Amino acid sequence: QVQLVESGGGLVQAGDSLRLSCAASGRTFTTDTMGWFRQAPGKEREFVACTRWSADNVYGAYYTNSLKGRFTISRDGSKNTVFLKMNNLKPEDTAIYYCAAASYMSGAYDSSYNYNYWGQGTQVTVSS
Repeated sequence: QVQLVESGGGLVQAGDSLRLSCAASGRTFTTDTMGWFRQAPGKEREFVACTRWSADNVYGAYYTNSLKGRFTISRDGSKNTVFLKMNNLKPEDTAIYYCAAASYMSGAYDSSYNYNYWGQGTQVTVSS
């Protein structure tokens, strides 16, 4: 049974950093696209970042433009784990952060519809 389990969320102050982790199990995720989405109260789920396996046997990283530079996604392929390091957190980053995996990316990597596995989410709350 495939499972994605997020951890690392919490309550922090503006300007602090957090690192989220997502552990995938049930099979090997080496060539999957793995990413992070977030959903703030009253808003739609939005793309944060993802890593994709490329023909050069490396993982490329992709970000939503507004978060590039503050957020960094990384991956340990041998451990089926993906991380999201978030720096200089702001109150508007408050959301539930979800890990997602796509065994075959047939469309846009920033669309939640193209991911077929999801974690339960981890809450990140940033106080001002």
